[in-house]
Amino acid sequence: MSKQQPTQFINPETPGYVGFANLPNQVHRKSVKKGFEFTLMVVGESGLGKSTLINSLFLTDLYPERIIPGAAEKIERTVQIEASTVEIEERGVKLRLTVVDTPGYGDAINCRDCFKTIISYIDEQFERYLHDESGLNRRHIVDNRVHCCFYFISPFGHGLKPLDVAFMKAIHNKVNIVPVIAKADTLTLKERERLKKRILDEIEEHNIKIYHLPDAESDEDEDFKEQTRLLKASIPFSVVGSNQLIEAKGKKVRGRLYPWGVVEVENPEHNDFLKLRTMLITHMQDLQEVTQDLHYENFRSERLKRGGRKVENEDMNKDQILLEKEAELRRMQEMIARMQAQMQLQMQGGDGDGSVHGHHV
Repeated sequence: MSKQQPTQFINPETPGYVGFANLPNQVHRKSVKKGFEFTLMVVGESGLGKSTLINSLFLTDLYPERIIPGAAEKIERTVQIEASTVEIEERGVKLRLTVVDTPGYGDAINCRDCFKTIISYIDEQFERYLHDESGLNRRHIVDNRVHCCFYFISPFGHGLKPLDVAFMKAIHNKVNIVPVIAKADTLTLKERERLKKRILDEIEEHNIKIYHLPDAESDEDEDFKEQTRLLKASIPFSVVGSNQLIEAKGKKVRGRLYPWGVVEVENPEHNDFLKLRTMLITHMQDLQEVTQDLHYENFRSERLKRGGRKVENEDMNKDQILLEKEAELRRMQEMIARMQAQMQLQMQGGDGDGSVHGHHV
């Protein structure tokens, strides 16, 4: 019986080729195996179709047991934070998607404090990530930081409301804002374009920083460059959401049926839904990088500057520091006064003892 020859190791590549051009494939395999994490926040007044749009975007039902509050309940309603996480798998690629909804935003008569809950939630996620990153076991850090915020603007106004401006200015240094005009099927194409221009002008006027798509690299193909140009020109995205399948031109489409025809959700001529989804999917990595390199780094450096002290609110923080300093100054003054009183007593006691001793000598 012949002995089996040991298999010889063969160089898989051609001579003169080392093989590190294969590294991106290794990164790709590792990333696919690990899966991806993404957190999307949706903010806007009730009735703008936020939940419907999110379900339409990811072809899933994130809110199966949602109870819609009545008008009386809305008056006194406070802003809540509802995070729903769903694991989506497509062609072997896993995405752990967390959608953070903010029911109650803009519903109360007095909306002055309605975004404090949202800001503190964003800060808490940064805080948790910083704590985990500074801990001993850094291997399995779950990234719950908010990577993107879809801010829903009402199509019924004439641009941004004071609440929209105040909220976006309060969060634009903490999260990537993507403005979205909701229920675009209530507007004609001309009205849509007019409203888009008005919103962009107001965003610029108030110095609000929204998420800007990165320019396409010079070595990218022409189709991708054109896609990026179209996406940039579509901001703010005017969208329609629907989970209903309707028959139009002999095929089933997701859309809304009206007496004059069908509004197709995924038809780019009808609305920007497809563009919004394309933007989110093709720039998901960039949204995460901007969150890591800009917003989180800003938070982290501010935190380290303060010597690791946690702060809930900047204005409150300044007042708090002043109060603490004043209290510390009072304590010091009281301590000095006590020491002076003690010294005086000792001196008086010393003088008394001296006179007694002098008398005996």
